[in-house]
Amino acid sequence: MTPAKSKTKTAATEEKSKAKAKAPPKKPRAAAKRAAKRPSGKSSAGGAKAKAKTKKAAAPRKARETKPKAREDFTPRIVVFACNWCSYAGADTAGVSRIQYSPHFRIIRVMCSGRVHPAFVLRAFELGADGVLVSGCHFGDCHYIFGNERAVEQFEKTKALLKILGVEEGRIRLEWISAAEGVKFGRVIDEFVEQVRALGPSKLVPRERALPREAEAYADAAALAE
Repeated sequence: MTPAKSKTKTAATEEKSKAKAKAPPKKPRAAAKRAAKRPSGKSSAGGAKAKAKTKKAAAPRKARETKPKAREDFTPRIVVFACNWCSYAGADTAGVSRIQYSPHFRIIRVMCSGRVHPAFVLRAFELGADGVLVSGCHFGDCHYIFGNERAVEQFEKTKALLKILGVEEGRIRLEWISAAEGVKFGRVIDEFVEQVRALGPSKLVPRERALPREAEAYADAAALAE
């Protein structure tokens, strides 16, 4: 080998060694992957804050979506105004068929659901009722032709009055039940009892001031008045 070629080779090797010395040391592949996956301190703090905000925003939404739980220790007092020709007969059908349903109600027979004036409902609440159900014939089956249409008008007036008094809308209900619908009568009673149980005692009149005997006397008087 000539001296010129040996000089060029030594110069090249020296330059390579200098370049290697200047270059930063290479990380192992596993360590590099871990470093890439690991977030920086600022980004992790920001992520934690973002998660906390989303949790706070989701909390009230969950609270709105959850239904009120029924209070097992509370027994509601329900008053049912039932039409003589359909709904009261439907209650009879439920009894004859031995359909099981909640016993926590007192039924008042009226000749027509249109006869149930808002004053009847307010009086029931005044005497300690926690909920009032008005039930009549289906449209087209009314014994008095348009009595159930009148019942709808009276019911809307009652809802407006109770809203002014601060009574929850869920404490009153209007249903159409025929004489043959004993199963429906039992189902409606069960649903309404649980609905009122979830609302709790009526705040219109304190339970201590409610007069159950007077309420029963009023129920009998209302039935006899017809």
